[in-house]
Amino acid sequence: MISDPPDAAAETVAAKPSAPRRRLPLVLIAVATLLAFVAVFALWANRQLLDTDNWTDTSSELLENDAIRGQTAAFLVDQLYDNVDVQGQIASALPPRAAPLAGPAAGGLKDLAVRGADTLLGRPRAQALWEQANRRAHARLLNVVEGGGDVVSTEGGAVTLDLTELLTQTEDRVGVGGRAADKVPEGAGEITIMKSDQLGFAQDAVRYLKAAAIVLVVLAFGLMALAIYLASRWRREALRAAGFGFLFAGVAVLVARSLAGNAVVGALASTEAVRPAAEAAWSISTSLLVEAASATILYGLAMVGAAWLAGPTAWAIAARRTLAPYLREPRLAYGGLAAVALLLLAWGPTPALRRPLTAVLLVGFLAIGLEVLRRQTAREFPDASREESLDHIRARVSGMGRWVRGGAHATNGHGNGNGAIAAGRLDDLERLGRLRDAGVLDAPEFDREKAEILAGAGAREG
Repeated sequence: MISDPPDAAAETVAAKPSAPRRRLPLVLIAVATLLAFVAVFALWANRQLLDTDNWTDTSSELLENDAIRGQTAAFLVDQLYDNVDVQGQIASALPPRAAPLAGPAAGGLKDLAVRGADTLLGRPRAQALWEQANRRAHARLLNVVEGGGDVVSTEGGAVTLDLTELLTQTEDRVGVGGRAADKVPEGAGEITIMKSDQLGFAQDAVRYLKAAAIVLVVLAFGLMALAIYLASRWRREALRAAGFGFLFAGVAVLVARSLAGNAVVGALASTEAVRPAAEAAWSISTSLLVEAASATILYGLAMVGAAWLAGPTAWAIAARRTLAPYLREPRLAYGGLAAVALLLLAWGPTPALRRPLTAVLLVGFLAIGLEVLRRQTAREFPDASREESLDHIRARVSGMGRWVRGGAHATNGHGNGNGAIAAGRLDDLERLGRLRDAGVLDAPEFDREKAEILAGAGAREG
C-alpha cells in the first residue's frame, strides 16, 4: 500500500483544523445570530417607540391611509354623538310638528358626518393638527417614562392623545357645531396611550430597551468578529458562516413579523370592517422593523459575497486576477473605496449608513476587507499587469459569447476548440498550483479543485 510522504501527511493534518478548534467559532456565530435576531427587534422598538420624530412621521403615514382615516373619522363622529344630544339639537331647530323627524335626520346626518370627517382629515390643516397632537402626546409619554418632572404627569391617571381640536372641526363639519361645541365635555376625543398603573412597567421597559439596543448590537458584531479571528486556518469559511448567520437573523425577523401580525390584527379587528385598518396600522407601524431586518440581510449578503470573492472557485479567482493590478496601487484601490463609500452614504440604503458613528464603523469594515483582499491578490498574482487583466476580461467576454452561440467556435472541426480547452485547462492548473504554494488552498481543496477542472475539461472534450 502506498502512503503519503510524512511531510505531506503532516501538512494535510496541520492545514485542516481540528473539530474542537472549529466548534468554538461556530458556537460563537450561532450565539451571535440569536443576538442579532433579538437586536433587530430592540433597535426597532427603540427607534419607533422612543424617537418622537419617528413616532410623528409614522402617525402621519397612518392618517394618510384610507382605511385608518375612515376609522378615525368614525371615532370622532361617535365621540360627538356620544357626548352631544344631536337629535335634541336638531329637534329644537325644527317646527313642533316636524320634531318626530329629528331621529331619522340625526341618523342620516351621522353617515354624512363620517364622510365629511373623512374628507376633513385628508386636508393639510387637519393633518397638521393630528401631527401636533401625536408629537405632544409622545413628548409627554417620554417625559413620564424617563422620569417626568414637576410639570408633566399622568393627569387623570393616563397619558392621552388629545384630538379635541379635530373633534371641534368635526362638529363644525356636521353643521351643529356652534351650539354643540359648548356641550362637549372635557376629555371627549382623547385616546389613552398609557394608564398610571402601567407607569412602573413602562419606565423599566424603556430603561432596559435603551440598553439592549446598544448592547445586543455590540455583542452580535463582537462575537462574529471574535469567531472569525479564532478561525485562524479557515477564516474565509467563518466569514461565510457569519454572513449566513446575519441572513438567517434577518429572514427570521420578517417571518416573526408576519406571524405576529396575524395575531395582532386578529386581536384588534373585532369586525371584518375594521380589519383593513388594523392591517394597515400594523404594516405602517412595523415598517422600521422591515427596514432593520432588510439591512441585516444586506450585511449578511455582503459578508457571503466577500467570502466568495476570497474563495477558490474559478470565477472568484478570475475576479481577483482581474482586480490584482488595480488593487496593488493604493491610490486606485482606496480611491475606488472612497467612491463606493460616498455613494453608499448619499444613498443610505440602511439605517446605519444614515447615522455618523455607525456609518464610520461600516466604512472602516470595508477598508479592512479591502486591505485583506489587496494582500491576498498580491500573494497570488504578484506580476499581474493591466494588459493581462484586460486580456482576461476579453477572454471571459469572448467565452460568454461562444456559450451564447452554442459553442460553434469551440467545435468547428479543425481542432481549435480542443486546443482552447487544453490551454484553458493548463492555465487553471497553473493557477491552482500558485494558490497552493501561496497557502491560499490547502491540500484537500487543491485536490478537489484539480479534479473538477479535469472532469470539466474531459466532459467538454467528449
